Amino acid sequence: MFHWLFAAPRRTLALVCAACVGMLAFALYLQHVVGLEPCPMCIVQRYALILVAIFAGIAAAIPRRGAWVVGSLLGLGFAGFGAFVAARQSFLQWYPPEIVSCGRDFYGMIETFPLKRAVPMIFRGSGDCTKVDWTFLGGSIANWSFVAFAAFAVVFLVVLIRALRRG
Repeated sequence: MFHWLFAAPRRTLALVCAACVGMLAFALYLQHVVGLEPCPMCIVQRYALILVAIFAGIAAAIPRRGAWVVGSLLGLGFAGFGAFVAARQSFLQWYPPEIVSCGRDFYGMIETFPLKRAVPMIFRGSGDCTKVDWTFLGGSIANWSFVAFAAFAVVFLVVLIRALRRG
């Protein structure tokens, strides 16, 4: 059914990169035009999405099979990480704790790294990861983010399997 999508790994990886850029543009639209304030987990998902886009884009730009394999492996890792964060945020939205703590614990972990001044700027936001400000077809941004990251992971896996089978 999706044979046309996976027939050319470079095209597939370019489509993943384009989808990531589109999602990032939509996130910026929701933040700057609609006025939704991102939480720390949303920001982490954005950075995972940026890394998925970078590795998919680089792998798509290089015509060697080795680039597809390395790009897909790295993209798969960051897609898995993004899916994990989105799943955790979805869980917090479905079962909110009595005390909202997603921002502070994360912030405390990050502050131990040497980039004390730069990294906190990454995590500016409302701090309330349990809040659902926007929905589409009944799913929150975190829910849809999980679906997207999971889909990217499946695409990377298929590209990897096909590249390794070709030998």
